[in-house]
Amino acid sequence: MISFLVGIIEEKLEGSVCLDVNGVGYSLFVSNNTLASLPEEGETVKVYTYMAVREDDVSLFGFSSKEEKQLFLKLTQVSGIGPKMALSILSGLPISQLINAIIRQDLHSLSSIKGLGKKTAERLCLELKDKISPLGVVSEEEAKEFEYDEDALTLAVETLVSLGVNKNQAYQLAKSNATATSTAEEIISKSLRGYRG
Repeated sequence: MISFLVGIIEEKLEGSVCLDVNGVGYSLFVSNNTLASLPEEGETVKVYTYMAVREDDVSLFGFSSKEEKQLFLKLTQVSGIGPKMALSILSGLPISQLINAIIRQDLHSLSSIKGLGKKTAERLCLELKDKISPLGVVSEEEAKEFEYDEDALTLAVETLVSLGVNKNQAYQLAKSNATATSTAEEIISKSLRGYRG
């Protein structure tokens, strides 16, 4: 089993990266989070890996951190979630927010992830909420950052969508600007300032 690779980034594509390791090109499937954190093409990088072997396919998955790899492995233990689906889930939210959403059973956040239905999100929470806190990715301080008024957030998202913002983008914008004491108006105002259309 290949645990990690150290090589030069040959090419970065949407959802994958090609790594030149001593003249051998490895194609790795990666999450949006990993892709965004990797250096530019031509730079040397260490990528943690997981090899998925099936009868008709061998795929390599890459992660910029051990935490992301650990979470990926936890996700693939949930019935109905394979490696590709796990990678989509990791691409949907920053890792700390994803873990927090699972622990809090925040189905609204999880269901906003592309390809993740409500039933699978419920199963994900049920099977992982007690298993992922030991990862230590979210501190108590960080968890507090993600507390917000659900009603204010929902109203803000609906308003942003009515103003022409894409639903997923509206949710991510509102979520990132929401605090425990934010009103819907404050969330909308901050979100519009950060919106680039």
